[in-house]
Amino acid sequence: MSTPAPSQMNSSSDESDEELDIYYMLAACIAEELEKGQKLPYAARKLPLITGIQWVEERMKDPRRFYKAFRMRRSVFTMLHDTLVRDYGLQSTSQMSSKESLALFLWMLGAPESNSQAADRFERSVSTISNKFHHVLDCVDRMAGDYKVPNDPTFTQVHDKLRNPRFWPFFKDAIGAIDGTHIPVIVAEKDKIKYTNRKGYTSQNVLAICDFDMRFTFAVPGWPGSVHDTRVWTDARPHFSNFPHPPHGKYYLVDSGYPSRTGYLAPFIGQRYHVPDFQGAPPQNMQEKFNHRHSALRNVIERAFGVLKMKWRILLGIPHYDPLTQTKIITACMCLHNFIRDSKLYDDHFDRVERGAYLHEDSASYVGGDSHAHDDNGGAMNALRMEIAQSLVA
Repeated sequence: MSTPAPSQMNSSSDESDEELDIYYMLAACIAEELEKGQKLPYAARKLPLITGIQWVEERMKDPRRFYKAFRMRRSVFTMLHDTLVRDYGLQSTSQMSSKESLALFLWMLGAPESNSQAADRFERSVSTISNKFHHVLDCVDRMAGDYKVPNDPTFTQVHDKLRNPRFWPFFKDAIGAIDGTHIPVIVAEKDKIKYTNRKGYTSQNVLAICDFDMRFTFAVPGWPGSVHDTRVWTDARPHFSNFPHPPHGKYYLVDSGYPSRTGYLAPFIGQRYHVPDFQGAPPQNMQEKFNHRHSALRNVIERAFGVLKMKWRILLGIPHYDPLTQTKIITACMCLHNFIRDSKLYDDHFDRVERGAYLHEDSASYVGGDSHAHDDNGGAMNALRMEIAQSLVA
């Protein structure tokens, strides 16, 4: 057995010392970086500080934080959850409780938040988040068939708002307002031309009817943004069995983009119309006086759209879901809007819009010029409009 030469022993010892020095140097550098608070080139393993359901329960303890997160009061959330479980198929699974699923869904609609953001907040996989979102969406979509309807299907009751001296008895037979709104959506490249509206962005054109409580009683989402309101309205009336047609002698308030037909009362064309147009310059004739009152009353549909988009901010730009899912999201938001309104409880978003000034968004139904003057079916409504205008100055 040979013994290493002294020179070999010294060389091996020197190499070990050098390796040790390098090790200590690296350790010192890492410690220094940590002291400075700088990030290492690799991520530390993330441990959840709070699970999704724990986060929901924490929000439950604070009314204001709960409302901000889920866009409704705690009592309304509980009623909504129980209704969906009892009547519309909302279920708990081994992955997630029905309560957490609903909270996740509302959070994604209201904030809005993406699947990946929700996965991070609720400590779930992206696939679980997507599955639960679509499960709740389907349940609320089914619920909409029962909640997006008139509370008084026969329209025999006169709403208290119409008894205001500004509107009574002139508009005593009005039963609601109709208008369209554009909901921005992200679509596939091949669909961009079809969905691009006159403002230049891709959207769905949503036709809606609301009553004087700001409840949506009918809606048709899904039409591409390039389609005009009149086309949607003309198609909806004969093709939807649940379209709430006005009874004889009753009418909806519409803007000048709609034809003047029996049951649909439009303003005078070629006169000032929107309430802000009269600021500092009151109505000068009976046509303008009619338009001023008509606009103030019809503004309920603009306010309803305002609350809807304020509360469910996903409607400010629906992500790249397929068109059917985007349509279901719009329907679900309208259903939730009505459910909150039907609770009769105070709601901050509704209160803000009700107390606010006149609200106007650029209507999807706008067209230039005299859009309904030549409609052959409008004789009766034109006569009624003139009769109301004359009574306003009598």
